[in-house]
Amino acid sequence: MSNRQQPARNTLNKKYGNGWQAEIQEIISGASGGFLFGIPLLYTMEVWFIGSYVEPAILLCILAITFMIVLLINQIEGFRPQPSATISEAITETIETLAIGLTCAALVMIILQEINLQTSLTEALGKIVFEGIPFSVGVAFSRSLLTGEPQADLDHDNPNSQSGQQKSIVWKNTVADLIAAVIGALFVAFSIAPTDEVDMLAASASSGWLLIIMLASLLISYGIVFASKITNYQNRLQQSGIFQSPQSETIISYLVSLLVGILMLWFFHKLTFGDPWFMWLRYSIILGLPACIGGAAGRLAV
Repeated sequence: MSNRQQPARNTLNKKYGNGWQAEIQEIISGASGGFLFGIPLLYTMEVWFIGSYVEPAILLCILAITFMIVLLINQIEGFRPQPSATISEAITETIETLAIGLTCAALVMIILQEINLQTSLTEALGKIVFEGIPFSVGVAFSRSLLTGEPQADLDHDNPNSQSGQQKSIVWKNTVADLIAAVIGALFVAFSIAPTDEVDMLAASASSGWLLIIMLASLLISYGIVFASKITNYQNRLQQSGIFQSPQSETIISYLVSLLVGILMLWFFHKLTFGDPWFMWLRYSIILGLPACIGGAAGRLAV
């Protein structure tokens, strides 16, 4: 290869690499919006049961109606930063939006073991379609749900003042993140904790699946707050809280969400002090998945 061709090849590789990175970033952001919008309906057994027996023809009609709704939403919102220039691009983006929403719904249904190897194809498709509707709408609204503007740095021109207030800022940022995580987790857990879905899911979850649910909770929470960089990502990295690195903040926030879930389960008499410790752990992990997504939504606001 000549010296003239080498720089061109490097430029081409860099260009396609950036293109794929941007594509993956937009998909992650869209999926994050889907989780934020779709999680309340996820722990609803009535939706699971309806999806189990709906006929394929009705499912196609539901998909067609959802397609038209998402197409209209994409004309004013959409998960991509640039608007669709033509009707063909709008249709393509709508298909991508539905694909992301349905995929997210399917993955969570598999994690919760509502879809497994024993589930028939018709039942699985029904559950995915019904659960995928709010996820797809969330993907279409992801830019509105996740966009944040960096706050102004009032102390930029006054280094002495910034240095003198550093400890106070660290303390305030840490407390602000913890409070935001508590409020977000409480908002979601309060509505799910008294339902029978938590009992049913906890009864069928093995130890291995509980670990998978924990890992999925951490990954989704990290994706919403840090991987979807259309949020105030750079502003969050510049904050100086005690647990401010992405990994530590995600873990601490998840632990906070577990504690909030435990409190709500006890509050609604789903757990008592006479129950064994592994029952408390099992229930809290099941409720911790939606609670940590609510906590992530709360942290987006700070």
